[in-house]
Amino acid sequence: MWGSLILLLALTCGTLSLDKLNMCMDAKHHKTLPGVEGKLYKQCSPWNDNACCTANTTTEAHDDNSYLYNFNWNHCGTMSDKCKQHFVQDTCFYECSPHLGPWIQKVDQSWRKERILDVPLCKEDCHTWWDDCKDDLTCKTDWHYGWDWKSGTNQCPQNAQCKKWTDVYPTAKSMCEQIWSKSYLYTELTKESGKCMQLWFSGTNPNKKVAEYYLNKGSGTHHNLFLVTLLLLSVTSHIGLF
Repeated sequence: MWGSLILLLALTCGTLSLDKLNMCMDAKHHKTLPGVEGKLYKQCSPWNDNACCTANTTTEAHDDNSYLYNFNWNHCGTMSDKCKQHFVQDTCFYECSPHLGPWIQKVDQSWRKERILDVPLCKEDCHTWWDDCKDDLTCKTDWHYGWDWKSGTNQCPQNAQCKKWTDVYPTAKSMCEQIWSKSYLYTELTKESGKCMQLWFSGTNPNKKVAEYYLNKGSGTHHNLFLVTLLLLSVTSHIGLF
């Protein structure tokens, strides 16, 4: 009986781990479950085979006047095309990725029930993003909070000055970690390491293996504790302590 119970619980834990490798967060535009989409728009197309976004969402992700969040990229003058492409890719990653389970956290916000926190980004993605935006302007460090929304889109708050990108974010690390309230974690890891998430990729999505690495790394201690607890329960039961 105990052998069957241990096997059942172990299989249950394995199923929960698999779910975290292929899931969608509970947020404004995400699908309930990931799946094939076929033809996602432009920069979101790498997620065609398995996505948490719809084709309509990806089209809007490329639009300056998108209904997704009414977010104004041009709050300090017109954002350069080379800078904007990174924010489009960032939106595609956020909306479409089915492999963010290890970093999904519960939140109590009007527009979402879950968010991502400390997703480890590859060094190349952070540095290229920062380098392509370094001549642009912004008036805020954290773009999640503190905007003036009276016009219906985000505007710089009163008395906030537009400054050069490198004055607001002196390093790629500061930008990647601060711009979306620590959604991302800057790392020194490269894409070849297999231990960091890629915003930009082509072909097979490399991020599933990365998520699996972190999920296994984080659950190893808990899994061992779980097995030890089961063993103790089994032994104590047989010697009549329960």
